[in-house]
Amino acid sequence: MRSNQECIGLVPAGGMASRVAPLPCSKEVFPIGFHPVGNDGSLRPKVIGQYLLEKMRFANIEKVYIILRAGKWDIPSYFGDGKPMNMHLAYLMLNKPFGVPYTLEQAYPFIKDSKVALGFPDMIFQPEDAFVKLLAKQEETQADIVLGLFPAHQPSKTDMVELNEHGQVLSIQIKPPQTHLLYAWEIAVWTPVFTRFMHDYVSGGLDIYGSQNEMHVANVIQAAIQDGLKVDSVLFKEGCCLDIGTPEDMLKAIQETMEV
Repeated sequence: MRSNQECIGLVPAGGMASRVAPLPCSKEVFPIGFHPVGNDGSLRPKVIGQYLLEKMRFANIEKVYIILRAGKWDIPSYFGDGKPMNMHLAYLMLNKPFGVPYTLEQAYPFIKDSKVALGFPDMIFQPEDAFVKLLAKQEETQADIVLGLFPAHQPSKTDMVELNEHGQVLSIQIKPPQTHLLYAWEIAVWTPVFTRFMHDYVSGGLDIYGSQNEMHVANVIQAAIQDGLKVDSVLFKEGCCLDIGTPEDMLKAIQETMEV
């Protein structure tokens, strides 16, 4: 794998946000906290999706594809071409609404030969250099996928990860009602090897899952592990991650950003 291979960001933004509806805007541009702008540093509202994009840019990721559902036009209206963040943003349209892997598949022709950094635009996480560390780990280990792991406070709401003593991923439990596992994956970096694997897996997905059952990225990663792909991790034991997928978590995110 070339060390100078371009890394492109992928941001799935096709969700309905039904658990926090009704909202006056798409969840990805819902204001959470404030940030300084202009020469005088005056404060302006900061939308949730900006936190992710800033962390990608911190890792020198300049190109990002945001995949949209029809009707969520306020996202490209707000972020535009990315110039204010010194990024290049482009927008793709969701095709099959059967889960995030189908959403990501829309970017396949544009990212199939690049490294990919995946993040979710309804989450705030730390540390700031999380993607930097994932990319460094991939360079070091030449893993096909590197997952960013964070302490999970509500395992039944997320994907819990089983590791061996070297930090390699053995399996993933999707929203387990009970588990002894402590860490969940929230961000990822992968190579074209996994991009092609996901492409092939999604192509046959309707035969496996049908149109009534949602496919998760974790389903694809688990299948990749079983197929022999190397999946490594970076563990952020002191890190934190919070999404705004429920009213309770949205309130918590607002409170925590106001305290900073």
